[in-house]
Amino acid sequence: MLSFYLFFIYTKKSYPTMSCTKKQTKSERTPQEKENLVKQGNGKRLGLEGDKDLKFLLDGGNLVKIRSGSWQKSRFFRLQEDCETLSYDSQKILKKIKTYSINEIESVRKGRESEGLNKHTDPCDEDRCFSIIFNDRKKNLDLMAASPEEADQWVNSLEKVIGNMRNLDHQQKSEHWIISCMRKADKNGDNMMSLKEVKHFLRQINVEVSDAYAEDIFKKCDESNSGTLEGPEIKLFYSLLTKREEIDVIYGKYAKTDKQMSAADLLEFLQKEQRQVVTIEEALRLISKYEVDPVAKENKQMTKDGFLMYLHREEGFILNPAHKPLYQDMNQPLNHYYISSSHNTYLMEDQLKGPSSTEAYIKALLKSCRCVELDCWDGVNGEPVIYHGYTLTSKVLFKDVIQAIKNYAFKTSDYPVILSLENHCTLEQQKLMAHYLISILGDALLTKPLGKTVPTSLPSPEELKGKILVKGKRLNKLDAAFNHNVITEDETVSEEDEAADVTKENGQKPKSVKSKIKLAKELSDIVIYCKSVHFNSFEHSRDNQSCYEMASFKESKAFHLAEASGTAFMHHNMDKLSRIYPAGSRTDSSNYNPVPMWNVGCQIVALNFQTPCKEMYLNQGRFLPNGFCGYILKPEFQRDPSSQFHPNKLTKGPWLKKKNFHIMVISAQQLPKLNKNKEKSIVDPLVKVEIHGVPADNGKKETHHINNNGFNPMWNQHFKFEISVPDLAILQFVVEDYDAASQNDFIGQYCLPLTSVQNGYRHVPLLTKRGDPISSARLFVHLMLLDAQ
Repeated sequence: MLSFYLFFIYTKKSYPTMSCTKKQTKSERTPQEKENLVKQGNGKRLGLEGDKDLKFLLDGGNLVKIRSGSWQKSRFFRLQEDCETLSYDSQKILKKIKTYSINEIESVRKGRESEGLNKHTDPCDEDRCFSIIFNDRKKNLDLMAASPEEADQWVNSLEKVIGNMRNLDHQQKSEHWIISCMRKADKNGDNMMSLKEVKHFLRQINVEVSDAYAEDIFKKCDESNSGTLEGPEIKLFYSLLTKREEIDVIYGKYAKTDKQMSAADLLEFLQKEQRQVVTIEEALRLISKYEVDPVAKENKQMTKDGFLMYLHREEGFILNPAHKPLYQDMNQPLNHYYISSSHNTYLMEDQLKGPSSTEAYIKALLKSCRCVELDCWDGVNGEPVIYHGYTLTSKVLFKDVIQAIKNYAFKTSDYPVILSLENHCTLEQQKLMAHYLISILGDALLTKPLGKTVPTSLPSPEELKGKILVKGKRLNKLDAAFNHNVITEDETVSEEDEAADVTKENGQKPKSVKSKIKLAKELSDIVIYCKSVHFNSFEHSRDNQSCYEMASFKESKAFHLAEASGTAFMHHNMDKLSRIYPAGSRTDSSNYNPVPMWNVGCQIVALNFQTPCKEMYLNQGRFLPNGFCGYILKPEFQRDPSSQFHPNKLTKGPWLKKKNFHIMVISAQQLPKLNKNKEKSIVDPLVKVEIHGVPADNGKKETHHINNNGFNPMWNQHFKFEISVPDLAILQFVVEDYDAASQNDFIGQYCLPLTSVQNGYRHVPLLTKRGDPISSARLFVHLMLLDAQ
């Protein structure tokens, strides 16, 4: 089905507008009138036709762009006619127009919340400032309006357009993307397409075809023999282009009622192909929800367009829609959950000379990270700072980080945030740290135990909702919080110095890894449920440590324990929290594989969030379900004291549920061009399918590559995986651009727990390396998880 918008823009007929009479033809319209038509069409597509906020952005206005205290210049910003591109004149010698895609914007933040605005503007200008934050490493746009009212108008208008763009369904996003490519190919802007422009358009959408094929499809559509495609001819061209043969075959098999699907036909499809246990009522519900033809809907039938709409919506995605919202029991003790966790959260890049930033904390928290790290050192003017000690990384004020955490801790998830302190400060600056934690975080900071008696188990995420916990050294047991023991500052062993690990592993001479420091009582007293202790052995921890005492393990130590004493490690994690952190030798901020740590029940498996990599894809997938809240309940056998599970030595038990996992990679749609500056650079896509879980389940399959087609490549390749412990398995898709001479280039990825996968024909939405959606890009697969015979 072609949207009204596409037909509206590319039509030979005229439509009455405020500036166009019925007799006026398209060729007679002025450039301004054509531009108005485009704006109207785009506004209608976004559901904002005639909207005053959209008009405000299209008209544009002057804003002060701020880079430093001395570089603050006025620029004219506006939303372009496509309603998807924000632009301004750079005012350089060549008068180059700088553009930003609306799809690239992560958020718009009101006030002086960015580091740049906080540093380079006056507090009295708070209400005039706002920042545009982007998904990737692109620098923020820090801006100042002429008045608070104008700043509000910009922020509200941008948020409305961004929100409406994100709320488009897949079909609308697909059409929008194709229309954008059409407009770029329409070099002379006459809303017609010549053969040359058709060839240019095909390259825009990431497909290379022979001249003969391009001419053939052009002739089929050029019914008027005019040498250009116009109006209904473009509609025909669009239909031929977006025809999906695999959908035709599937639909045709079940459309047994006047070549349409009746409710009974749809029910048969749901039961046989999608393996759903449903009744006729579910089929009727889907028809009512997704059928686009009113006559078919009235007759309780589903057309092919309605069927495709269903496959492109939540019910047709690979992620079980029942697992998307919060669905797990959140009343178990804290240590019964995997907790999304970050290492060296303050860093934007590498561990040796990269910048430290409050923005890194904001980005991690908005990704539902629930445990962030703060490496605290004495700073100048008595102000504690955060940076990677013994290195050239830049420094950020401790109080600024705490303020950022206060502002963003619960934007994405209401469940508790843990601040993992590595404390290297003197007593005076420790006291100031405690002051900032208490005064800035206020009631959100947990400063005393929840109950009236010494705890024998940790509280649940539900009980700690909206709370921020401090993990660090404590001068005494938690009993002191109940009997009011008075403890003065005393010498204590600090947590293992991770910064010193870096220099140690790189051959430099560090300070002692276990140096003793004085610990301020004020800081000690706000460590409640996450007291840092040294790990000696599992037996020692069991016999001598309380549930609120926890150890941190360097990856090499943790991996050794998981391999040699997997069952004991798992039982340790049934009673206490464990934190795992990357080796100091990972100066490039690379990551270790988190899966073996989850396999033995470790909760705080800290990764370098700033580094987009395969390990972070797995982390994103692990925490994708359950409302993206940052907490995932561990399987029952990792919480049951009688369990003898060992991931490397599988024996009979409730964890052993042998399955055969069949997957057919059928096709992909609208993969992004990797080199947009080279028109003839077309991807040769292939798909890697991997299972990550216990060692016996790990597996990897790969399709062949398709030459010169990123628009609608088709593989139809079947793979089979044998699974022993499905509760711990993660399914990963990675799409790459094949290169015979060098390493393949990344196109997109998607991960999710195998237990959250839906059977049947499913679309897989693709994400960037950093976990952001790639608009309209999808895989189409068929999945079947069956009991092994």
